[in-house]
Amino acid sequence: MWKVLLVEDEVFVRESVREIIAWEELGFSVSGEAGNGAEALEMIRNDAPDLVITDIIMPQMDGVELLRKTREEGYASRFVMLTCMSDFEYVRQAMEYGASNYILKLSMSVNSLRETLRKISQELLKDHDTHKNNSTAAVAGSGMDETNDMKLAPLLPEEVTSHPEIQKILQYIHAHYPQDITVKSMSQYVMMGENYVSTLFKKKTGQTLIHYLHQIRINQAIQHLTQSDLPVYEIGNRVGFVNDNYFIKIFKRLTGQTPSQFRQRNRKSGTEQISI
Repeated sequence: MWKVLLVEDEVFVRESVREIIAWEELGFSVSGEAGNGAEALEMIRNDAPDLVITDIIMPQMDGVELLRKTREEGYASRFVMLTCMSDFEYVRQAMEYGASNYILKLSMSVNSLRETLRKISQELLKDHDTHKNNSTAAVAGSGMDETNDMKLAPLLPEEVTSHPEIQKILQYIHAHYPQDITVKSMSQYVMMGENYVSTLFKKKTGQTLIHYLHQIRINQAIQHLTQSDLPVYEIGNRVGFVNDNYFIKIFKRLTGQTPSQFRQRNRKSGTEQISI
């Protein structure tokens, strides 16, 4: 059962949401209720639910602030926002912070809520399967010999941050580093605002997303330079740099040497990497 926290300062609305749905039939159970965002945040800290259904306008702490703080503290709970017609600026902010959906209070029906819960259930199952597959791949990859390991994309050895969306981006970068990766594409990947993702990534990792991506690519280039006879231009292309000059520029910026110089000085060891 997926755990649900209901957050609504109007008791009548909260009771209505709780009573109109046969939660268990959809795979959910209401694990708690709160009357404002501050109360809800403490409940999330004590026992994080899978889903938070929250009003936007509330005393002490509104729903958008609750969502923002929850994300900043690293909780992965899905959020559905309850809103009135006049709350759409708040809705926009909530969607930027990664809310899954919003429901208009005045037109809320059993069908609309059931449809939203089915969507959330599918998202939660997908996240669960992704996490399970990543764990399995990490275990399987640990048994590979050194010659085969060069053919695999690098796996994230351990969590860099407990923040779920940033960790999801990091895992994506490690698995897909040769592909076209931008702040915009990663923001779309985790369904959060571009500026928010950019700021949050630097806060949680200490560097920009693009700088982190460059480090991953250059570390892979180092492996190719020291353990293969591939030409420099092909190595750059293989690790995600479509422009030779840009590859050489970034490589020299991070290592102090051109790729050719690095290959000549480190060909035998193949062990040096730049720190991340």
